[in-house]
Amino acid sequence: MTTATKVFDVAAIRQDFPILHQEIHGHPLVYLDNAASAQKPRQVIDAISRFYQTDYSNIHRGVHALSERSTKRYEEARIKVQKFINAPSAREIIFVRGTTEAINMVAQTYGRKNIGRGDEILITALEHHSNIVPWQMLCEETGAKLRVIPVDDRGDVSNFDVHANTKLIAVAHISNVLGTVLPIREIVRRANGVPVLVDGAQAVPHMKVDVEALGCDFYCFSSHKLFGPTGLGVLYGKTALLEKMPPYQGGGDMIASVTFEKTTYNTLPFKFEAGTPDIAGVVGLGAAIDYVEQIGIENIEVYEAELLEYATRELSQVKGLRIVGTANHKAGVISFVLEGIHPHDVGTILDRQGIAVRTGHHCAQPLMDRFGVPATTRASLAFYNTKEEIDALVRGLAKVKEIFD
Repeated sequence: MTTATKVFDVAAIRQDFPILHQEIHGHPLVYLDNAASAQKPRQVIDAISRFYQTDYSNIHRGVHALSERSTKRYEEARIKVQKFINAPSAREIIFVRGTTEAINMVAQTYGRKNIGRGDEILITALEHHSNIVPWQMLCEETGAKLRVIPVDDRGDVSNFDVHANTKLIAVAHISNVLGTVLPIREIVRRANGVPVLVDGAQAVPHMKVDVEALGCDFYCFSSHKLFGPTGLGVLYGKTALLEKMPPYQGGGDMIASVTFEKTTYNTLPFKFEAGTPDIAGVVGLGAAIDYVEQIGIENIEVYEAELLEYATRELSQVKGLRIVGTANHKAGVISFVLEGIHPHDVGTILDRQGIAVRTGHHCAQPLMDRFGVPATTRASLAFYNTKEEIDALVRGLAKVKEIFD
């Protein structure tokens, strides 16, 4: 196989996504907002519906058949996640509400216990607010400092030094604005033993992630960007670190025993999963992983690279359009500005033509400041998108320009 297109049938794949087959304002839907949230295949929708119809009960504490079946489905999904990102143990997979909660959990557990006054947390200039604000909050509480690795004009991360007081490095795997793919292995190598947390929200749906090969200490991602349900995410952490971290919340299945004098906490991963979790969401995430693996993440990566190359070439030919972020290694995210036209106007006019893009600062205001723009229009790709949809976007931008000329 030389290219994904020999085995990759995008027309057949699109049939799995019911939402794509509709009109918006009288035009066929062109969904190019996948970096915000991806659409769901019928296989995921059916798995969730089937679970509620046949298996649903609360998990772990019941001895009746439905509880046992629900628990089995829930824990099977944990193993699917473990294998999907090649974590050494399912005990290292913690279900949370999303990438944001995963980062906050590390900040409030590992961070509070290990980072103090005068210590340093290292992030990059291209981080999502979710990988900035929790560390700012921790710094305000502890007296630690936040240091930012700059990015160059193309959107690549510059070289950085790890100081003696650097206690944690937190970086995105892929920028949600620029599409820059960060060199995580190199960052881990340069960290020289300092723990590294990776925000993988934009990476896991689009490329093979192997946490053992990357060498990172924490890795987190969201279900809804991986074609699964919303309100669910995953935190991977190395066992040695997780075992030393205090619980994030109290109550429910995170306990082993409770008296009024003392509580003994449960083992991993349950120590960090207080209360009734999103059981059906976890089942849906398992179904999403099955679906992605059926297609093949390597096939997805090759196809999306071809689509990104085509989209970059076609958009570059639009007069007055400037792409923001031209890193050498990019994923399927293209942010751009149109000369003299506000991104919100661009997005509104595109929507009237059935084209869904994202406009604004994309929860990355410091990065907008770095590139001297208040906002961009962002088209973000998934494996169900097509070159014909890119063509529709280009035609839509011509209509935008026509209205403002």
